[in-house]
Amino acid sequence: MIARRAFIALLGAAATPSIWPLGARAQQPGLPVIGFLHLASSDAIADRLRAFHRGLEEVGLVEGDNVTIVYRWAEGRPERLPELAAELVQRRVAVIVAPASNDVAAAALAATRTIPILFAVSEDPVKLGFVSSLARPSGNATGVNFLNAELYPKRLEFLRELVPGVKHIALLVNPNLARTTSTIQEVGAAATAMGLQIQVVNASTNAEIDAAFVKFEHERPDALFVDGNPVFNSRRLQLSMLSARYALPASYSSRAYPEYGGLMSYGTDVSEAFRQLGVYAGRILKGAKPADLPVVQSSKFEMVINAQTARMLGLQIPQSLLATADEVIE
Repeated sequence: MIARRAFIALLGAAATPSIWPLGARAQQPGLPVIGFLHLASSDAIADRLRAFHRGLEEVGLVEGDNVTIVYRWAEGRPERLPELAAELVQRRVAVIVAPASNDVAAAALAATRTIPILFAVSEDPVKLGFVSSLARPSGNATGVNFLNAELYPKRLEFLRELVPGVKHIALLVNPNLARTTSTIQEVGAAATAMGLQIQVVNASTNAEIDAAFVKFEHERPDALFVDGNPVFNSRRLQLSMLSARYALPASYSSRAYPEYGGLMSYGTDVSEAFRQLGVYAGRILKGAKPADLPVVQSSKFEMVINAQTARMLGLQIPQSLLATADEVIE
């Protein structure tokens, strides 16, 4: 049933004309051009692309009518990002949208310090060196801070509440991303404060994810904590189904996972962040400068629980979590 729902969702995403990339829609000459750079692929973020288009529409822009969007997808390979960013610079786009990963924003900023750049990152962009301040970025970049790092303790707390007696948690990370070292440190510090033991497991490909779950079958952690990043998001069906197959309770960073059968998620409303990027992209095309657009701090967070998956795992959802959850999927 989970696989069928996911397949139908992907078919629906593929059939949505407004998110077809490169060549699928007419690109009229003379229209302003937005460059869109992403670590994953178009089908992996179909819902988020729709939100981005909604943001554009709020400021009167519709792809193919009065604005052109040039897409570049790294297909889960961060080493391709510098080349793809350089292609957008050569294309002389009016603004580069570089969301959902520090690596994407860094590649765009390395490619140009003049073309406006819109990022969406999971930690403080001032600390990352992307802007000089949140209120007045001052350079050629601004965007959204997801604040995912600040949510690690809460994610662990919710997981501990849902899975009684949890002590040993496997932390699944992608070692190829720049932020991974910080993620391990931050999750580890939060876990130690709660008396939890963290085991770090690396994976960046489908085969490595499969191998990680074979390892979990033998070592049997009490639960799984999946780091939030575009590469894992593009493999959310695989991760959700493997967690179900191996009867491993898992916590994720976005609602995309429980929608595909994952147990629970807690994190920023990512669609809202992408909508904001669309609004900012439109404002820049109409003359605004990134230096004058404050970095948006995400303020909308959501917890989603898949009740069917909880029952399959033999878990009773506490009333406190039912009351807290933004959505319980039956």
